[in-house]
Amino acid sequence: MSASHEIFGTTPFDGTVAMRGYAINKMCFSFNSAQNREKFRGDEEAYMRAYGLNENQAEAIRKRDVLGLLDAGGNVYYLAKFAGILGLDVQDLGAAQTGMTKDAFKARLVAQNDQPETI
Repeated sequence: MSASHEIFGTTPFDGTVAMRGYAINKMCFSFNSAQNREKFRGDEEAYMRAYGLNENQAEAIRKRDVLGLLDAGGNVYYLAKFAGILGLDVQDLGAAQTGMTKDAFKARLVAQNDQPETI
């Protein structure tokens, strides 16, 4: 990966990563359905097998390793569905990506939003 494509704390999501993460993203998309969330909770291993996750992806799910899921091809918008099952939100994911606490991450977002007024 060239330096121009590096983003600290995450794996940029491009076509290659999208292909690598197809199974995990398809599975996470299925969590839009409450019934599918319950099926996953009932037997995570069977659910992962049904979607064809590879061992690297399945291990990241087992460990609840969001950064590992991103590296395995997960798209943050689909992973947010999985994070919701765990009671996490997108700010939790951002904090994990940056190695910050959630409160520090939120403070960083607020600070970056404070822009001088221009006329």
